[in-house]
Amino acid sequence: MCAKTTEVRGMCSSEEQNINKIHSLQAENYDQRKTMYNSDVLNTIKRSPSFIKTGKGSAKVTFEEQDNFRKWIRENIRKKECVYFAESQDGETGQKIEKPPCQCGYAKEYHTKEAINLGHLQGEKWNSTKHLRQVPTDAFGDITFEGQGQKIGKYVRASNNTAPMTLYHLMTKYWGLNPPHLLISVTGGAKNFHLKPSLRFMFRRGLIKVAQSTGAWIVTGGSFTGVMKHVGEAVRHCKMTSRSKKRQIVAIGIASWGIVHNRESLVGGEGMYPVDYYMDEANQGRLSCLDHNHTHFILVDDGTHGQYGVEISLRTQLEKYISKQRMGTEDGGIEIPIVCVVLEGGPGTLNTIYSAMGNGTPCVIVEGSGRVADVLANAADLPMAQITVSFIQKQLRMFFAEGYDMFSEQEIISWTKKIQDIVRMRELLTVFRSEKSRNDELDVAILQALLKASSSRGHQGQEKLDHQLKLAVAWNRVDIAKINIFTDDKHWKPAHLHQAMFAALVGDKPGFVELFLENGVNLREFLSPETLVRLYNNIPPYTLLYKKLQKVMECEKQPQISDKVDGKRKVLLHHVSIVLQELLGEFTGPLYKQLKDTQERKMFSISPIKINILPSAPQDMQRTYSQESEICEEEAEDPERDLFIWAILQKRKDLASIFWVQAMDSIDSSLVACKILKKMSSEENDTDLSEEMEELAQEYEDRAIGLFTECYRKHTKRAQKMLVRVSSTWGNTTCLRLALEAESQRFMALGGVQALLTKIWWGELSVDTNTWQVVLCLFLWPIIYSNLITFRRDEERKKKKLSSDRELNTNSPVTENLNFGQRAISQTVLLPRSDDQDTKPLSHWQQLKAFYTSPVVVFYWNVVAYFGFLWLFSYVLLIDFQTQPSGKEYFLYFWLSTLVCEEIRQLFYDPGGFGFRSKALLYISSTWNRMDVAAILLFVVGLICRCFPATFYEGRIILCLDFIIYCIRVMHIFTVSKTLGPKIIMVQMMMKDIFFFLFLLLLAMVAYGVAKQGILIYNEQRLDWIFQGVVYQPYQMIFGEILTDVSFSGFDLSQCTVNGTDPYKPKCPVHDSNNDPIFPEWLTIILLCLYMLFTNILLLNLLIAMFNYTFQLIQDNTDKIWKFQRYPLIEEYYCRPPAPPPFIVFSHIFLLIEHATQRKVKRKHKKFKKQLDDKEEAELLTWEAIIKENYLIKQKRNQCQSLNQQISCTMEKVDAVAEIIDVNREGNKVEHRISHLEEQMTQSMRALNWIMNTLIEKNFGSRESAPVLVISDSKNKEDEIEDEEKDLKSLCHVNARSLMYPDTNIQRYPVPDEKVPWEIKFDGYAPPTYTAETAGEDHSTGLSKLKTASKDGSQDRDAVQESLPQNPKGRTGLGGRGKLCCFGPNHAVDPIITRLKRNSDNSPAVKCGKKVLEFLVVRYPGEDWTLPAGVLHHGETFPKKMKVILNPKMLNMFQKLREEAVEVFRGYVDDSQNTDNAWIETLALNFHLKEDNPFINTITSRGGSGISRQMKIPLMVDGTVQQLSVQWQVVEQGVPVCILYKEYLQKVAESHSAHF
Repeated sequence: MCAKTTEVRGMCSSEEQNINKIHSLQAENYDQRKTMYNSDVLNTIKRSPSFIKTGKGSAKVTFEEQDNFRKWIRENIRKKECVYFAESQDGETGQKIEKPPCQCGYAKEYHTKEAINLGHLQGEKWNSTKHLRQVPTDAFGDITFEGQGQKIGKYVRASNNTAPMTLYHLMTKYWGLNPPHLLISVTGGAKNFHLKPSLRFMFRRGLIKVAQSTGAWIVTGGSFTGVMKHVGEAVRHCKMTSRSKKRQIVAIGIASWGIVHNRESLVGGEGMYPVDYYMDEANQGRLSCLDHNHTHFILVDDGTHGQYGVEISLRTQLEKYISKQRMGTEDGGIEIPIVCVVLEGGPGTLNTIYSAMGNGTPCVIVEGSGRVADVLANAADLPMAQITVSFIQKQLRMFFAEGYDMFSEQEIISWTKKIQDIVRMRELLTVFRSEKSRNDELDVAILQALLKASSSRGHQGQEKLDHQLKLAVAWNRVDIAKINIFTDDKHWKPAHLHQAMFAALVGDKPGFVELFLENGVNLREFLSPETLVRLYNNIPPYTLLYKKLQKVMECEKQPQISDKVDGKRKVLLHHVSIVLQELLGEFTGPLYKQLKDTQERKMFSISPIKINILPSAPQDMQRTYSQESEICEEEAEDPERDLFIWAILQKRKDLASIFWVQAMDSIDSSLVACKILKKMSSEENDTDLSEEMEELAQEYEDRAIGLFTECYRKHTKRAQKMLVRVSSTWGNTTCLRLALEAESQRFMALGGVQALLTKIWWGELSVDTNTWQVVLCLFLWPIIYSNLITFRRDEERKKKKLSSDRELNTNSPVTENLNFGQRAISQTVLLPRSDDQDTKPLSHWQQLKAFYTSPVVVFYWNVVAYFGFLWLFSYVLLIDFQTQPSGKEYFLYFWLSTLVCEEIRQLFYDPGGFGFRSKALLYISSTWNRMDVAAILLFVVGLICRCFPATFYEGRIILCLDFIIYCIRVMHIFTVSKTLGPKIIMVQMMMKDIFFFLFLLLLAMVAYGVAKQGILIYNEQRLDWIFQGVVYQPYQMIFGEILTDVSFSGFDLSQCTVNGTDPYKPKCPVHDSNNDPIFPEWLTIILLCLYMLFTNILLLNLLIAMFNYTFQLIQDNTDKIWKFQRYPLIEEYYCRPPAPPPFIVFSHIFLLIEHATQRKVKRKHKKFKKQLDDKEEAELLTWEAIIKENYLIKQKRNQCQSLNQQISCTMEKVDAVAEIIDVNREGNKVEHRISHLEEQMTQSMRALNWIMNTLIEKNFGSRESAPVLVISDSKNKEDEIEDEEKDLKSLCHVNARSLMYPDTNIQRYPVPDEKVPWEIKFDGYAPPTYTAETAGEDHSTGLSKLKTASKDGSQDRDAVQESLPQNPKGRTGLGGRGKLCCFGPNHAVDPIITRLKRNSDNSPAVKCGKKVLEFLVVRYPGEDWTLPAGVLHHGETFPKKMKVILNPKMLNMFQKLREEAVEVFRGYVDDSQNTDNAWIETLALNFHLKEDNPFINTITSRGGSGISRQMKIPLMVDGTVQQLSVQWQVVEQGVPVCILYKEYLQKVAESHSAHF
């Protein structure tokens, strides 16, 4: 049905250059490696309301973009049409047709008039190359399927000569598809076939699972038949049964335009958005309908109608082009892997498999699907010796029962040859056996096939593991990595996992991060400052963090040159530090220092990697390792903290959780995360993201609360010490300050936190002391020495004495182990040693000082003093405010000056060492401090006005207003009260509510006031009366004062002024000459009623409801709010001098003297910030880590025991059981019957053995004549086959029998393995003869005889062929010389030029105790690295490649060295250019350049680091100048050369005792 790929490729190759000239996007080579970024998926075109977009970063599409898309389609996508109508004479039945179509397959009406006329006039034979032209396509857009729901797909009609790069650009940019991490090409039967229910279920589930987990593209034929239909059903089943929102399945159908039924509906010159496509299977005939479950369609047009297989060539090219793209940068990415999945199939499918595996594509055969798939499945595990022509005949007879007679003998031989070649590539062939793979799914088989195929691409040893790990990370399949990569027999060095760790972090793959940590990755070794900078330079551009960093960099002046990468500013750590300070607040110090030294900046001059992929080549990876070891010797101070911050800033929940578990100082880390997330949530515009951040902040707040509660339960004093410990990790701040800044009311309300605050509040006094006792001792200080006041130190001393007495009475051991969860901790670790306070009794002076310096006493002193200040202020204002100030007024001014000094002290007092700017911002952020400043400034203004007689009264008014502010300031004092504190907070919250209410009220008042004033009063000029009429009177009406002038009954001219001349009376309403009112009374009354209804009923009740909500909200959280508000007040009075105003002036004078004498100021803040020594801090953090571990164990246990978790686990188990039942419902019955049958057969065999033995004993026959009955075990037989396969080595050539001769369309005669030797008779063997024109002349006798026989036929051609030389390894399927120079052996030389590898200091490089060799390699454009080898022409000593890179002097030197060269290999080479009569024999020589050789560094010089520099040599190829690359490569397993050369290099390394 389908044409062969090679035939179509040959047909279209002649037109590619012309097409490339037309299309700008096709100018580059198909095989170029284009870098892919997720950010490159741009906005797609505007579509219908049903338009869907599959890419990220979508935006609203405009009509301009739609026009741009149409323009791009017209310029780059073409279709083909026939321009010459030539009638087809015969139909399929050989009979004459009434209306014959054109030879292109289309009817006459589908041709233009010019084409019809041209056909009638010229009458020449129709030719596809000449009579088909390309024009802009007319079929593209969106497609919906009538009666199949609202699914929308994309489609385009494209010429079969379209460049794959153009189609890929269409899919990724205009169709909005994200570049794939895997390409799945599904092939098989094109006609409908039956699949067993269990196999169909496993195929659907496995295919969709691998596509969803890896982000793969599925490529099929796109029609609603055969394997394409099964793929479509799998996609539909996924959409119907998927419970979670996973990525969209991309199913791309590549079909022939000429076989699409109802394709006329797809045609639209300007695109169809969308087009309704009707699937009419009943009337489709030989054509096919498109499958409605595919998401995208590429309809390949070659200008013909009804021809199947047109799309094969373009599909092959497109798949190859996609597989050459990289999932990352060119230096750091890997190519997109491709896999072929085979389901059923016929001869065309076998050709597809053969071609795919020949190109290195792994194939997965689904056993049990039928025909070709089952033939290959049965042959896959057999030794090559058993795959014979007779075996293939049996398989074809079994699986092609109906069509077996159609196979000719040559076709069977060809099938045998192809199947042998397929099975020979076992690393590329995987058979999925559903009956034997119950625990393995199809997705696992597909991914394992790709991992297994890595060895076929030359990857060996560590290189193979690295490549497999790249694939697993790209797919995000941790299960595959655990099963196939991280096994017991494979050992990973932590350094080899660093690049994979980086890729997993950038790609947000927490499963791999955990896996790498489990396998030995040390974060301290992994995270260097350079690596951290690279992480921040790979932040997605759509995140809030990226925008904030860009803003910081824009504000920075004079960026360094090294701060730029590819013309863009590079994020450095001090930029991150600025963002963190902005998010955390000014109370924290910078976490990262700014680099000022140029050398330090050079250390971070690296290139960012834009996606989560590792370096592609092993030497790149080793170079990266060496750069990291040489450049980044400095390690990060706290890698767990740095990675935790990096994850939190990007809202990567799982990664942040991993590093939180790994990090120390976990309580502070949780509060930092809470603060950052709350701040970012308030700045995030996306509502969904903001809610997610709030939820994550709540989660980390819960962690901080849970962990601190656990710590406080285990040990009180240590837990409280953690609250005030200065954390150098988080900018020299404390846990209490973090909780306060994060506004974590629940954390501050914890019992342990409140116990510490209460302890600080009472100072040295006992917390059980009553308020009246404190007030009494406040004024009668001698009572302090009585037992009325109890000091805490006395209580502790009594408690310690009681506990020591109790210990003496009990015989408990000295040490005790406490079990926390699963870990036992010694009590000596838990109990504090150095934090116990002195328990000696206080002296009388110490008691007096401790009492008056306690914050609670200072507070009461200030309360009494403040009320005294208010009394004095009110006395002066009411009684003693004279023109000449009295003594009481002067004392008031002095008192106020002490308050001003205290405010200045608070502004400059910096116990935390934040700096003046940070302290000033913290000071201004307090509402009460702003009120203090406002009151002081207002008092100063009033005082200035009071000093001048002209403004004396105004000054008094200002001071009266200022007194109101000082009275309101009293509320701050009572926030410490548990009763009044929450009420004051309610008032503050209600004040915010009332501002919103006043806006609505003012709007209603102004609306009514202006309307009323305009209706009643005519041209009022006085502003004061206008204000009263518009604002004041409507405001009075809210409180029940109804105006009377809005009605006639209240009209009174004596109460108003007619002309507005009386300033004390309002202007009269409009009236006539008879003094009767003429305004519309009915309107003014209606407006009054509506206004009263809106304000008094609606707005006032709204205000009451708002107040009620605020009251209820605070009432429910009264305790938390009050406890949260305590901290600032306690901190304020703890740091305040003990003397109250005005006596506080003495404390201020003492502080000034202390500062003037430059003495070290005593910072009275040790209760809130305590600096621990290194040993004590390490001990405390270790204890916290142990508690955290047990806390996590409890959390996990509680989570498993929760009802939701149990329900979820039950549902998963039920689903698993249901799937097993569905899969094995049919299989169990069959298996049970087969096992029962096998058991019966075994018993029958044993019974027959017993019968025969008995008969022999009774002399009924001899033992020699008895048949042998063996009860065999299938497992033993499989073992024998495996052993035979291991011992069997093919003695015949393989590459020389490849079906297609290289770079030609010549096809060899198929030669199976059993027919290769010349001694074996091969009937019908008639190989074609081929000698290339570029092969040159061979003047041998055989060639002259061959020419004479071919001209006159005088001799038997077969006899001449027999007289020619014969290939010593057997038949190849092709006669002649091919591309070789002469008949018989063609000699070649493989020069292996080596030298010792040197370090930058010119010392020999050593690895694993052995010296390291380098060898010379060359690379032609578009090819891989290889040796400078080649076939020798007549009279040559060295191959052409070697002559190109060496000058005559060097060639003479190598000519002399040839005598000393070591012969590595001599003999026959299995090359694809060999024929029956010509073959290649090579000589591999090792030329080792010693250090005294003057040409050792002449070819290519070493760089500064000892790494060889690459040299470019201009070379003329096909008339164009191209660059030939020459370089020294290290001799090792991972060297990028072919396997044959690796064998040579291994022998060379062994001869020099070097590393390999």
